[in-house]
Amino acid sequence: MQRPASMQQVIQRVSAALAHRPRLAALFANCYPNTYETTLRTLPDGTSFVITGDIPAMWLRDSSAQVRHYLPAAREDTALAEMIAGLCRRQSRLIRLDPYANAFNQEPNGACFREDITQRSPWVWERKYEVDSLCYPIQLAYLLWKATGFSAHLDGDFRAALETTLNLWRVEQRHENSPYSFQRTDCPASDTLPCEGRGTPVAYTGMTWSGFRPSDDACAYGYLVPSNMFAVVALGYAAEIAREVWKDEALAAACQALSREIDAGIQAHAIVEHPEFGPIYAYETDGMGHYTLMDDANVPSLLSIPYLGYRDAEDPVYQNTRRFILSHANPYYYQGTAAQGIGSPHTPPRYIWPIALSMQGLTSRDPQERAAILDMLEATDAGTGYMHEGFDVDDPRRFTREWFAWANSIFSEFVMDYLGM
Repeated sequence: MQRPASMQQVIQRVSAALAHRPRLAALFANCYPNTYETTLRTLPDGTSFVITGDIPAMWLRDSSAQVRHYLPAAREDTALAEMIAGLCRRQSRLIRLDPYANAFNQEPNGACFREDITQRSPWVWERKYEVDSLCYPIQLAYLLWKATGFSAHLDGDFRAALETTLNLWRVEQRHENSPYSFQRTDCPASDTLPCEGRGTPVAYTGMTWSGFRPSDDACAYGYLVPSNMFAVVALGYAAEIAREVWKDEALAAACQALSREIDAGIQAHAIVEHPEFGPIYAYETDGMGHYTLMDDANVPSLLSIPYLGYRDAEDPVYQNTRRFILSHANPYYYQGTAAQGIGSPHTPPRYIWPIALSMQGLTSRDPQERAAILDMLEATDAGTGYMHEGFDVDDPRRFTREWFAWANSIFSEFVMDYLGM
């Protein structure tokens, strides 16, 4: 799609601010419109379908993150605001179709990543249940409303999707009562759930269960802490929408009550005393004393806590956690001759992600750290003019996913944040 004037104006402002860094300015000019020009489809019903890039399906998570950097331009561009609202409406309808699915087809054509053992729908590309898949649509709808005053997308479909989400999260507080299971055969262990597709056992904590991480890798333990943090924030957004847009105090109270329960579970079960870093947040727990101490490049992550709005960047436990995950104590922190940062078990060892680098910059209060990350991102695009999923810390010419729009979007958001735009 041809870029609108509002986007071109953003590119011109950034280019002017980066006149002394023409290569970085050119990188931004490529990455900023990438989602709009290559992954967005406006459908006949007025909704929007946003593929992730080189995969012809729409993830609830990725599609939301891919357009977030357009919200400032949408303040002055009604057509752009309508496009984002169309995505919100499409997401609401898909959540109602199957709230356990993470990725969907544009139409009910039966296309899918694999023929998995789970409840099937011709609309669903993949049915890996991830808590954050239901957080992102709430966040996007709320941020669009706050950025533009636009509220037409906060309609009956959105309300029904929100109520579906609330009900599911309550069911998954006690996963033993859940109807969900997922199994994939002839695959790595990270691509399927053990225990006949139910996942490893968990105890009640107040948190809500997740089968998979934002990377689409299986959780080692069912309470994925950063995703539960995101749920706490998203429920706060939902309560505000219910109260101010729908004038429904009962629904607002229900959202706030669930938010408090999940948050109490995080505080009681997800903080671990580390011998070197002090109290830190675990990445996962089962509520029975087992923890995964790490961070993953995908968002939500522990690194992204201030970006999500769960805690301030100066929060002591966050600062301890940040020091941990940006050190070699985190098994997915890599340092090489070309770069250093957080990678993922989803990609090869010693591959780090531009998404994590951009998030490190967005959550840093240190000007020198932010500048160093920007330099690193500029120097590791392998001459392609775009960001990638992951790249080798010793040789950025070795990378995964040449066309991965989310990485381009969050890089653009970081550049604008760095420039104070």
